[in-house]
Amino acid sequence: MDKIEIKAIIEAILFTAGDPVSLKDLCHVLDMEPKEILPVIKEMKDLYNFERSGLQIIEAEGHYQFSTRPEHYGYIQKLHSPQRKQGLSQAALETLAIIAYKQPITRAEVDAIRGVQSDTAISTLIERKLIQETDRLDSVGRPILYGTTIDFLKYFGLSTVKDLPEILEKQITYLDENTR
Repeated sequence: MDKIEIKAIIEAILFTAGDPVSLKDLCHVLDMEPKEILPVIKEMKDLYNFERSGLQIIEAEGHYQFSTRPEHYGYIQKLHSPQRKQGLSQAALETLAIIAYKQPITRAEVDAIRGVQSDTAISTLIERKLIQETDRLDSVGRPILYGTTIDFLKYFGLSTVKDLPEILEKQITYLDENTR
């Protein structure tokens, strides 16, 4: 299989998938190694950027997906008039920030940091697929541990949680002092 065919197959897979496709799945389908596929994906990304294409390939934690360019949103909105999604409440945003920076974390720990119960905010974030249950703590009651999802990364335009802005030491101290 030549490079042109590999690119065409990757395009077809990403176009039809809708959801992010893992590098592992691409390797399986193409019967190739990551070291063979990654340069092809990079070349495709570079070509879409160079040609100022209306599409781009985005990556989040080893998953790839087609996306329209953000600068074309206004034009797409005019055509489709998408139903406006309701934004996140202040409580949900606070909860999401705590989980993003302190993951994995239990609901009780989130509650302690916020100083109020976070049940509703956590339910909303799970419903919107921004957080997920990642594990259970090995302690009394086996509380659920929460972490962010690939949808969280896509929503905020991040490749990995390591791309989150650093929290200033004052902010960390404030959070820690208010949890005591």
